[in-house]
Amino acid sequence: MPSAAATTNHHHVAGALAHAVFNTMASTEATLERFAVLGDGLAAAIWQRDTREAQTHYKQPGHHTLSYYMGGGYRTSRGERPGLYGAPRLLCTMPDWHESSWMVRGPLRFLHLYFMPEHFTRRAVVELDREPRELTLADRTYFEDGRLGRLCEALVAMPWDDADHRLRANELAHATLSELLRSQSAHKRPDGRPRGGLAPLVRRRLADYIEHNLGGGITLGMLALQANLSEFHLARMFRISFGMPPSAWIAARRLDRARLLLRDGELPLQQVADACGYADLSHFSHRFRDSLGVPPSRYRAILRA
Repeated sequence: MPSAAATTNHHHVAGALAHAVFNTMASTEATLERFAVLGDGLAAAIWQRDTREAQTHYKQPGHHTLSYYMGGGYRTSRGERPGLYGAPRLLCTMPDWHESSWMVRGPLRFLHLYFMPEHFTRRAVVELDREPRELTLADRTYFEDGRLGRLCEALVAMPWDDADHRLRANELAHATLSELLRSQSAHKRPDGRPRGGLAPLVRRRLADYIEHNLGGGITLGMLALQANLSEFHLARMFRISFGMPPSAWIAARRLDRARLLLRDGELPLQQVADACGYADLSHFSHRFRDSLGVPPSRYRAILRA
């Protein structure tokens, strides 16, 4: 049976997100110490367990999970990795497709960061110039990584109580995902480039074209000309190679640029809206609030406080 704390918090967030690893933990005797939906499909939880002996199973959860041990875990092990035991400052990465069985013994306190495979899709293209279908989160159990550990410790140390705190935690979570991509990604297909989709040169040309034209109107026809394809075939091939339709990719990149300009620049809001290709300031503010939960002006103030 779930603990009272886990049950209460689980009911509170059930309508907001459906992360299978979270749901599995909530069905055990574990106590949910803290939980927050951070926006952008990200969520974080701190769990405590203290049991004589119990098994926990995960089966293709459909989302990625980063686990960071904060205390205990010395007698906790994974059935598929015999001889390895947990300890403070050790990490585990559990991709969306993985299956695992854990034997939990004794006290344990840990952080979970839940995120969707799409976070790797976008980062593979933007940060590594890689075909997103080539990469996934590695399935690793009990390893040390100084940079990831420090990011996890910082996430644990900050409050998640209100929108301002969660926004800061969101930024830190994104930094953690970028580090995960660089240090804990794995090849999905060892036998070469995935079939179908755009050639690497064409994918790169389209990504660069979009980046250089975010301030203007980008149409499917313009992208089709860049790729020398019909609009119909461009739309289909783009989705295969970028992991989302052209309109969704462009919208996401506009928001990414807006966040960068607000965080690191001094441009007035109207100029930020113009630089990111929004029709007007009202449209920009509406889209930004829908995505981040706060208007652009508040976002800038929070991150500079």
